[in-house]
Amino acid sequence: MTIKTHWIINNADLAQQCEYWQQLEFIALDTEFVRVNTFYAKVGLIQVSDGQSAWLIDPLPIDAWQPFADLLKNPNILKVLHAAGEDLEVFSRICGALPAPLFDSQLAAAFLNWGASLGYSALVEKTLGVTLPKGETRSNWCQRPLSPAQTQYAAEDVLHLARLYQVLHPLLSAQKMAWLLEDGAQMTSALCPPPAPELAWQSVKLAWKLSAQQLAVLRAICAWREQTARERDRPKGWIVHESALYPLACFAPKSLAALSRIEGIDAQTVRRDGQTLLALIKQAAALPPEQWPLPLPAPLPPSAKKLLQILREVAGQQAQRLDIAAELLLRKKVLQDLLQSGFPDGPWQLPPSLCGWRREVLAEPLLMVLKAKTEAGN
Repeated sequence: MTIKTHWIINNADLAQQCEYWQQLEFIALDTEFVRVNTFYAKVGLIQVSDGQSAWLIDPLPIDAWQPFADLLKNPNILKVLHAAGEDLEVFSRICGALPAPLFDSQLAAAFLNWGASLGYSALVEKTLGVTLPKGETRSNWCQRPLSPAQTQYAAEDVLHLARLYQVLHPLLSAQKMAWLLEDGAQMTSALCPPPAPELAWQSVKLAWKLSAQQLAVLRAICAWREQTARERDRPKGWIVHESALYPLACFAPKSLAALSRIEGIDAQTVRRDGQTLLALIKQAAALPPEQWPLPLPAPLPPSAKKLLQILREVAGQQAQRLDIAAELLLRKKVLQDLLQSGFPDGPWQLPPSLCGWRREVLAEPLLMVLKAKTEAGN
């Protein structure tokens, strides 16, 4: 496949090309990066397409990103990406801006009821009838020069993405398009500003078992781990392994010897950060009760399984009515939060995570089922 491919390798070329892109109705965006032993992705390439040509931006020699940031923020130009999560992190890191409005082609496929998490290759084959090569997916995008195969792969990827949009967009109703753009806005808002390190403890397995005082210790350790990983640009597991977080908070070691006996804490961690961890634990454990986090709810008991299934069926019926993927409409975490608000006998409270168009569609049918369950129980 022959593609009109243009390289952008300096600040002046980027600024000039952004003037052209600013005149378009949409652009397709993709990134290639390496993330092996770092916290942040190492960006090797940024691709842009208008559906006719592909531009490959070499980020290594460029340090003036404001024209590109202005392009990403232009509300009159639709930005097309696929499974945009990691790409959004790249854009935020490299130029301090996030693409908006955002059209995610994976979400578009889900709104067309083609599957909740359709991969890019599968979507291209289904929509365009093109089988994409996979040989360069895991190659080193930070090497220079890039190989001809890498260049071809990158150019094809972004050009097909632009053409995907041109096919998918007309298939979406106005309502589904509005919902898709709402989801895109939620994706970007979740990263702007970046999640606070002080909230990292909330996703730790088994944290619900800890007392409020132990959660204060967990919060301090997780916040330090998150911040240190960012500062050192190393994976969080290299700072403190995930498996060590719960026992650290649970047992609150007071000496290096006790610290070294914690599962998941190796000798290197003790030598490098042992004293810091002990000081964090001591300080957090000494906080007054009013500064402790609220305990987390326990997991739902097995007796909730039947009700969970009933609510999933209700959501499935709504998804079928709307002709969208059921997994897109009701996420597992939302359903768990809803049931935990009042199981077994209510009252029930819609969680904040059920918001926007999903709340409009699901709130009434879900609450009707729960109300009927409560009345039957009484």
